[in-house]
Amino acid sequence: MDYLSLFVLACALAMDTFAVALATGFTINRPAGRQVFRMAFHFGLFQALMPTIGWLAGSALHWIIYAVDHWVAFALLAFVGGKMIWVAIRKDKDEKPQNDPTSGWELVVLSVATSIDALAVGISLAMVDGQILLPALIIGLVTAAFTAAGMLLGGRVGIMWGRRVEALGGIVLVAIGTRIVMEHTLGW
Repeated sequence: MDYLSLFVLACALAMDTFAVALATGFTINRPAGRQVFRMAFHFGLFQALMPTIGWLAGSALHWIIYAVDHWVAFALLAFVGGKMIWVAIRKDKDEKPQNDPTSGWELVVLSVATSIDALAVGISLAMVDGQILLPALIIGLVTAAFTAAGMLLGGRVGIMWGRRVEALGGIVLVAIGTRIVMEHTLGW
């Protein structure tokens, strides 16, 4: 695979993480540097690890993973998105967010949910190309950059629009999960 194709692939895989980071930035309003780093690092790491795992699994598990990956991603994104909507609706105007989506299990769930499609890409790479280290590294670095940019942009927008944007962020996560299911089941 040439470098341009690899970069385009990495950008395509990073779009979901950008949207999730944007929604997270909405929720936090002013993400601290450590929060941006944590999310960018985790999303980049998982996006690099998943194609590697997929590549190692090879074509033997392709049909098993392909049959359920979209439902797993949908369930995880719908859970986290629903939680964000619920918190946004229930919290008082002056109340600060109770949870930090850039830490703990919520970060792990988001990292897995946004990187499941990279697992399928890894399986595909095993079928057409013998290399995985360089593609995984580029995918991870591009994802980390998109994530940081999404959080910073979302933080700026979140300051202006408050908790309505937090609910919108949750809706975006559910919509991403729905899009993933639609792409796999209807071929969109």
